[in-house]
Amino acid sequence: MKITTITAAAVAVATAGAAVAQDREGWPESFTVGTASQGGTYFAYGSGWANLVADELGLSGGGEVTGGPMQNMALVHTGEAQFGMTTMGPAAESLQGTNPIAPGVQMTNACAMFPMYQTPFSITALASSGITSIDDIPEGARIGYGPAGSTSDTYFPRMMEELGVEFERRNGGWSDLGGQLQDGLLDVIAFAAGVPVPAVSQLEVQTDINIIEFTEEEQAQILEAFPVSEFQIAADTYQTLEEPARSVSMWNFAIANCDLPASFVNAVVDVVMSDNERMVNIHRAARSTVPENWDKNGVLMWHPGAAQWFEENAGADIPDDMIHGG
Repeated sequence: MKITTITAAAVAVATAGAAVAQDREGWPESFTVGTASQGGTYFAYGSGWANLVADELGLSGGGEVTGGPMQNMALVHTGEAQFGMTTMGPAAESLQGTNPIAPGVQMTNACAMFPMYQTPFSITALASSGITSIDDIPEGARIGYGPAGSTSDTYFPRMMEELGVEFERRNGGWSDLGGQLQDGLLDVIAFAAGVPVPAVSQLEVQTDINIIEFTEEEQAQILEAFPVSEFQIAADTYQTLEEPARSVSMWNFAIANCDLPASFVNAVVDVVMSDNERMVNIHRAARSTVPENWDKNGVLMWHPGAAQWFEENAGADIPDDMIHGG
């Protein structure tokens, strides 16, 4: 009897082991998440969920500094990075073949994985500059727009031109631009990043700053001209704010190389989406990283493993023609 019991247990363990091995067939031994520059929300958020997934699934993985959404689309499309993060505007341009990193290449091998958060467009200046509105920005102002090819660099200069602002365009990582603003080398920083932006949070601890909102008229003008939505930066986002700041925003999604095994992507999505508190501990912007926001993607094809997770766990009704290979 004892022998029979041990044998049964051994068979059960072996069967479970085989199931795990089968579930992980084709999984990479390690993975990379394309983020953006240090000092920005993408780097903090992306490195955080990469580490969480690596720990939970027992893999080697982490975030990688990149030029942001446009480059992430290219890296994931080619498979140089397994995962990345993008905003809907750069994603649409990449699918159309107008990504400046590889003009003419339609980056259709990058698939939607899970909703992240909205990226507000916000403007920061030193309080000592006297700039309290967009109208106050002087002609020829030196404006930092983030890394070249980032969502901010792609759309914010166009928005400022739409509002009649004349400027000198400067690029760089968010931490570097924050330092340049503090040193008087820039007049304004125009951020497109999840809030709170680490570089802004650091700046307001070190010096007095103004966070400049759009007027109602400016907001309406931008909404008419660009693929963005209304947004308010909550007053508790920064110490500097005394009331919500009017803004516009663009949705962000995590992306996966479309050729990754469905079971792998499904497991990654499960780690990220099944416990929002863990994600919010990584970055407060993750308050929007919840299953019901699956419908904010109307641009990218879904990875089959991700689509399965949202259909089974969030009641998502994703059309077959929006699922890669469907």
